[in-house]
Amino acid sequence: MKCLAPVDEDSQMPDTKIVVPDTNSQSPFISVLVPAFNEAAELPRMLTSVQEAFAAIGRTDFEVVVCDNNSSDATADIASAQGARVVFETHNQIARARNAAAKAARGEWFIFIDADSVLSPELLTATLSDIQSGKSLGGGARVAFDRDSIPLYIRAGLASWNSLSRSLRWAAGAYIYCSRPAFESTGGFDERVYASEEIGFSRKLKRLARKERKQFHILQKTPILTSARKADQFTFGQTVLQVLRCAWPGSLRRRDRCGFWYRRGPAKQFRNFS
Repeated sequence: MKCLAPVDEDSQMPDTKIVVPDTNSQSPFISVLVPAFNEAAELPRMLTSVQEAFAAIGRTDFEVVVCDNNSSDATADIASAQGARVVFETHNQIARARNAAAKAARGEWFIFIDADSVLSPELLTATLSDIQSGKSLGGGARVAFDRDSIPLYIRAGLASWNSLSRSLRWAAGAYIYCSRPAFESTGGFDERVYASEEIGFSRKLKRLARKERKQFHILQKTPILTSARKADQFTFGQTVLQVLRCAWPGSLRRRDRCGFWYRRGPAKQFRNFS
């Protein structure tokens, strides 16, 4: 494995070209891990962004592992065609999919990224600088939507999340990174819950960071861009209902109470959302 020096976040990026992961390497430095359930529409953009981001900073010491979480579309075929290794988790649960991808990973560091997100060279650069500082065992990033035409209540919700994320150091599920030893020491994502597993994982990583005198923080200058598709999929009333439902004790342990994260399609399909 060839380990390059950190890239200055303010330095000029070289011309971008597509690279594919070094699949011959037995020990890539970074494993990019993607949980994917019926993500044929979003996955190509995300995988391309990962390839372009690594190419922009001149690195090939990475792999991409996509966990097909019981999809009924072409998710697995698309991932394989774009150079990712594909593993399968038949139980439809985000935490299990993340853990299955990590179990198959070969890297020294893990980057968990959602299939509807976009990795920029700037965020990758900031992440690698943090990793190679030797002071960190993981972190996350501020979240931004990939378009401006967002309803006000969605924008308000995102602003509230980013404020909580910054102050409490909770990483959004769209982008979390950690070292392999940190993942293994914490036991990974909690498979008892069907949503908000990233919050529990962040808490475990923070406790480990304090114990090991390391850092776990949320990158603020370089956000992860993620899809605003839930604004199209769910109405205001459905969104409020899901937030209230998640606050009820035990709801996160029932997939039927977490449909907000497991359903695809426009809001008109979910008029009886429950």
